[in-house]
Amino acid sequence: MDAVLTRRAFSLSLLPLMQAIAAETKKGEIFHGKLTAGPTQPPAAQTAGGTIALDSDEANLKVLHDERINGFEMEARGHYTAPGHFLIDPQHTRSILLKDKDGRMKMVTYWCDVCSIRTYIPGPCMCCQKYTDLDLRPPDDIR
Repeated sequence: MDAVLTRRAFSLSLLPLMQAIAAETKKGEIFHGKLTAGPTQPPAAQTAGGTIALDSDEANLKVLHDERINGFEMEARGHYTAPGHFLIDPQHTRSILLKDKDGRMKMVTYWCDVCSIRTYIPGPCMCCQKYTDLDLRPPDDIR
């Protein structure tokens, strides 16, 4: 009898853990808007319903502050944390895509044409220190 109670208690103790894992693996929402980027202003996007504040991990925030992507139509995976606030999934999940001039969704990358080094955040090349160029790439064509 004690073994049955022990197993039952153990199973019940796993319930919060299983709920947390299910919440973590829940499919996120897809957000669409026109990015308003700038080095000093908080990242945001314009939608038909108004301005939505954007937040994410440190790497994605560096991308969102890149003035070169200001005005692009964007698609982001994540979830709303409050009305008017969207939390973008971490950068390693390829959570931000921008629409190019031909209407295709592209991943944001940065390229140093001197050293042939690709990065995923704007800034100087880790080798020659030349400021990297914005290089939008198809999500399945990242090398």
